[in-house]
Amino acid sequence: MTTTHAPGVAAEVIAVRPGPPLAGTVSVDGSKNAALPLLAATAALSRPVRLSNVPDSTDVQIMLTLLQQAGWHVAQPVGEPTTYVILPTEASRGLPDLAQAAQIRASYYLVPALLARYGQARLPWPGGCRIGARGMELHFKVYEAFGDRSRQESSGYGIEALSSHTGTVSIALPFRSRGATVAATLRALATGRPLRLGQPNLSPEVLSVLDALSSVGWETRANEHVLTLSPPSSPPTAPAAWTVPGDKIEAATLACAIAATRGTARIDGVQGKDVGPFVAALHQLGIPADPASDGLTVRAQEAVPTARPLRAIASLRPAGLDADFEPPLMALALGLPGTHLFADAINPGRHGNLLPQLTRLGAEIEEISPTECRLTGPQHLTGAGVEATDIRTGSALTVAGLTARGVTTIGGLDQLRRGHADLSGKLRTLGAWPRCPPTRRGRDPRGSADNR
Repeated sequence: MTTTHAPGVAAEVIAVRPGPPLAGTVSVDGSKNAALPLLAATAALSRPVRLSNVPDSTDVQIMLTLLQQAGWHVAQPVGEPTTYVILPTEASRGLPDLAQAAQIRASYYLVPALLARYGQARLPWPGGCRIGARGMELHFKVYEAFGDRSRQESSGYGIEALSSHTGTVSIALPFRSRGATVAATLRALATGRPLRLGQPNLSPEVLSVLDALSSVGWETRANEHVLTLSPPSSPPTAPAAWTVPGDKIEAATLACAIAATRGTARIDGVQGKDVGPFVAALHQLGIPADPASDGLTVRAQEAVPTARPLRAIASLRPAGLDADFEPPLMALALGLPGTHLFADAINPGRHGNLLPQLTRLGAEIEEISPTECRLTGPQHLTGAGVEATDIRTGSALTVAGLTARGVTTIGGLDQLRRGHADLSGKLRTLGAWPRCPPTRRGRDPRGSADNR
């Protein structure tokens, strides 16, 4: 296995095996990638916010902890397990030590709220999936455009709000960075200043933040060229109520699992418009899929494989293929005819994680470059021990294991749970390996996770 463990220490794994076609109905959780900036926005708004459909993934729980450590009150209404109320409190005198921020990448979204509350922010360098260099240079340029000063050290970085500027802030991004777009949006929210942002990222996760701002009186306009924000003339004081959209990546992973097993099932809780590029890829592979306003139906039992090449190229442009769609699509394409191309230059280290794990299952994938690869299907995989080295590698390995001969044991579940609170439970709802809950590596020499 990729991960080693001390003698006598058992590691939790999922045992995946082939089974009948997946069928039924399942609901996705709220989106981790949308919940994190929305939680940061609740703090930057400086008034009570009720946020619903919050997923129970590890990264989100860490963000909630960081909010509490930074001085916000976080409450959960009784009987509402996916709802949180975030309340501002009086600022403490000292800047909080947020060492746990090093565990997630989205901790940098807290900077605007910290600047508004303390006049400065000091954080460790963000963590998250190790999928290549993803620097913060654009974030620093955003804060400098607002008149803030940044400093960088080996252990972390700091931002200081130097003075109270007024007037519109104009920034042109060199590429469509989601992180920088959210940072600029939240800094405008915290300062109450108008913003004009060139070449913004308009992913569903960013649009959910813009929708939240619109609900509290901000005027938001966005197209592929420019994003403009204008604060309300008299900000409302009543508590705000926001909702985290359904997880489009979890929906895509479940859809690929359904398609890989030639099943037919419905996935509730995701907006069809958020999975448009992914559905187009399924259609290219000959898999019928019907998006709706509140869900997605996959009818792989009716599939007629086209053998046409799929070009799954991650893109930041509006309506482009989200990079997180690429890993489960790769796992699905291994079992379908055609020669398929995959590329992800956004996360240059992702293929370095994913391809060696798929190779352990017997996949033959040609690396064209560190960010491009090609494969020809159908291929026949064989179960083996693999590791979820990051969130999306873990979800792709789960899809691949559903068609591999024998048992595939997937370790590294702590990585998978950073983005999915219970992906295996949702697959069991659809009929996958119903007698295979997570087990402990080392308990059973045969590697099976059956109850014994």
